[in-house]
Amino acid sequence: MIKLIAGLGNPGAEYAATRHNAGFWAIDAIARATQTALRHEARFHGLAARAHYHGRDVWLLQPHTFMNRSGQSVAALARFHKILPAEILVVHDELDLPPGVAKLKLSGGSGGHNGLKDISAHLATPQYWRLRLGIGHPRDYALEEKKTDVVNYVLKPPRKEEQALVDAAICRSLAVMQAVIQGEMERAMMALHRQSL
Repeated sequence: MIKLIAGLGNPGAEYAATRHNAGFWAIDAIARATQTALRHEARFHGLAARAHYHGRDVWLLQPHTFMNRSGQSVAALARFHKILPAEILVVHDELDLPPGVAKLKLSGGSGGHNGLKDISAHLATPQYWRLRLGIGHPRDYALEEKKTDVVNYVLKPPRKEEQALVDAAICRSLAVMQAVIQGEMERAMMALHRQSL
């Protein structure tokens, strides 16, 4: 069963609307749904709160260490509350999925995502769950945007139509969270992936 949901992003108003903050957007959506107020927790290096979600207590976390050091925050909360890697769900932006697609998976490489790379290093394992929110890749766009490097792409806001698609993917992800929280991952994946086809 999932005991910690960590959404990845960068702190600060200048990053709030950028593609790299899709994980933060998901945590904000869960906090709204559960009427939970995230608060600064210095020992966890971020905003955190315990939410009552689908009948269970689950920690919500937004690391404020900046993306490349996300593992410091995730590992601190997990160690303090004795949460195993397999009980962690990390929500992050995914370049290899188009906007509007959301996929669940256990383990795997970082795919060049520095937040995942740091979490795997701090947990000493890649064996944690990921909710991948598609943001698309600059190579998939018009010629002028293909020249945009990945760093600049993820640190820019999505276009209006892309934002609507990402928001819809977050809504569909929340619709399967009851199964996720209860550890019914196959059921959650089937429902979510079917909607993302």
